[in-house]
Amino acid sequence: MAQHPKKVVLLDLDGTLTKSDPGIIASVTMAFKELGHPVPDDEELHRFIGPAIQESMERNGLHGKELEEGIRIYRRYYSDIDYFDDPNHPGNKVPGRLYNTVYPGIPEQMQRLTSAGYFLAVATCKPEPQAKVICEHFHITDMVNGVWGASMDDSRLHKDEVIRYCFDEIGYDEAQGDRAVMVGDRWTDMDGGKAVGIGTIGCRWGYAEPHELEDHNATLIIDSVDQLFDGVERYFDGN
Repeated sequence: MAQHPKKVVLLDLDGTLTKSDPGIIASVTMAFKELGHPVPDDEELHRFIGPAIQESMERNGLHGKELEEGIRIYRRYYSDIDYFDDPNHPGNKVPGRLYNTVYPGIPEQMQRLTSAGYFLAVATCKPEPQAKVICEHFHITDMVNGVWGASMDDSRLHKDEVIRYCFDEIGYDEAQGDRAVMVGDRWTDMDGGKAVGIGTIGCRWGYAEPHELEDHNATLIIDSVDQLFDGVERYFDGN
């Protein structure tokens, strides 16, 4: 564990480190089809990326037992069965969570941050066991100090809850000089950071809708992966 004062960089997973829309959208589509519900349009399907799956399904009319069944079907395609074509190894089949790619340039940016002494933590609303499998598969685990996510029982669901959980796990202590920033591509990341009293860096290469990052008061916004290190440096230099 790094000594105080730590400079903690919390990193969202979907849309920040990985281009995950193919697997999420395909798994959501299968869930709605099997339930016999109309599949949401493309714009709405992209809104599934970022928030907890429960929230997105509720927004699209699933409640009670039907919501539970929708989540079960989604997780089956997303986690349990090799159903989709692997974009990284043509000819292989993978579950939705591995129908996914790391954004070009992310490994290099993570290495720069590590070399500069930052404590790197994945903080995602994806259930933690799923997040850990994804991070291990794509070697993200080797790039960060740890991976923290939502709980499987929904007792830890929102981004601010995940951040607080991460802080508890790493012994984050602002009184001892620890500082942190939440880096992500969606409103959930911006609101989550604000809720715990830390700044945020919005990433335009992810899945934010027009003006979303501005409307949710990102501390600063970066346009491309190659700006990640410089954006983090700029944030900590100014805060």
